[in-house]
Amino acid sequence: MKALHVRRVLNGGLQDYQTTWAAMRDFTDTRDVTTTDELWWLQHSPVLTLGQAGKPQHILAAGDIPVVHTDRGGQVTYHGPGQLVGYLLFDLRRLGFGVRDLVSAIEASIIDLLSTYSIAAVARRDAPGVYVDGRKIAALGLRIRKGCSYHGLSLNVDMDLEPFERINPCGYQGLAVCRTKDLGIQADIGTLADKLTSHLMARFRYDSSRSSGAL
Repeated sequence: MKALHVRRVLNGGLQDYQTTWAAMRDFTDTRDVTTTDELWWLQHSPVLTLGQAGKPQHILAAGDIPVVHTDRGGQVTYHGPGQLVGYLLFDLRRLGFGVRDLVSAIEASIIDLLSTYSIAAVARRDAPGVYVDGRKIAALGLRIRKGCSYHGLSLNVDMDLEPFERINPCGYQGLAVCRTKDLGIQADIGTLADKLTSHLMARFRYDSSRSSGAL
């Protein structure tokens, strides 16, 4: 059975995006077939990130928010305090997952989480992510290197949504976004991270008895 190491630094302050991105690349480039997969939970300082094929015109008015051109897929999104960010550093070959399987399993895990709060959410094949009543609550952006994934997901929990008005979220003009707080979910970001970890482990078939966590 496969093990997963969970790094949970939600209470360690806001993490710099470029520093974390470099750490993900380094982990991926130096891992081998024996390396245990990792799942990183954190929050970022305010930043707009533009994917590899991202179009700058989708950034309408960045203002004082820095813009980082990154190597994930997708267009532009916003990260900031009150948003749960999860980075999936998974060996897809070992898991037996293709890219479409990876995306679907992440989306399904978030849908599973929301369903435990009686929230009906859906995924859209034409626009990866998770939606509630047409509003985007979770975004995905991934990169595969050496058969392994990095980058991951973001779930809006209790954050300022104003920065999304400065962009076309994920390249869609006028796309509405929402937060778990708006849906009446009172759970804090740490609780949601722990619950979403369980759903991800189930979808990716990790052995919970052989997985470990770190604060």
